[in-house]
Amino acid sequence: MNENNAKIVVVPGEVVTEERKKLGQHVYLHQGRIYSDCLGMARIDGDSASVVPLEGKYVAQAGDLVVGVLISEKFAGYTTDVNHFYPAFVSKKELPENLKPGTIVSAKVAHVNEMNELELEQSRVFYGGDLISVSPVKIPRVIGRNGSMLEVLKRGTGCSMLVGRNGRIWLKGSNVGLAIKAVEIIEREAHLDNLTDRVTSFLREEGRKAEAAKYA
Repeated sequence: MNENNAKIVVVPGEVVTEERKKLGQHVYLHQGRIYSDCLGMARIDGDSASVVPLEGKYVAQAGDLVVGVLISEKFAGYTTDVNHFYPAFVSKKELPENLKPGTIVSAKVAHVNEMNELELEQSRVFYGGDLISVSPVKIPRVIGRNGSMLEVLKRGTGCSMLVGRNGRIWLKGSNVGLAIKAVEIIEREAHLDNLTDRVTSFLREEGRKAEAAKYA
């Protein structure tokens, strides 16, 4: 691999470098070679070698809708955490000025360069609501085929929801707690069949309980 600030995806047991380097995180030395101990992004930086784990991280593609949190304000825009390897950048042409760190935004991934750095566009600010995180690989199940699961969640909880491909979900409404429980079921049982039916049944049962409690 190119060892000048190189970054490349490696699997457990794969050689990161054969050169002598200081051992960083998630690497080990064996017979003069440095190996990765996890699936992640190998990083050779000067005299050190390390791996940034991919598990739980979002692998971006242009066109993805993401939900992020503003970290800091720069002269030309905002640094934004989108659960990626590196913070993304949003131009001030996209967002109002003087937004505070912690502000929740959504955006479309405009570009991913060879260093896996992101540029965002079509940004939108969210005021109020809650932000939860799930594994990015489970997001297709949260959305469902043709948006079917997301529609079940919205209808069954009465909450507004925006689901990012990066594993971040924004929710707002009077029944956020129920929505979170339903999302947790989806994440926990994503590998099982008939998931939409089970979530629908769960929400109906919770709705009946809430209705009965009004007259208890």
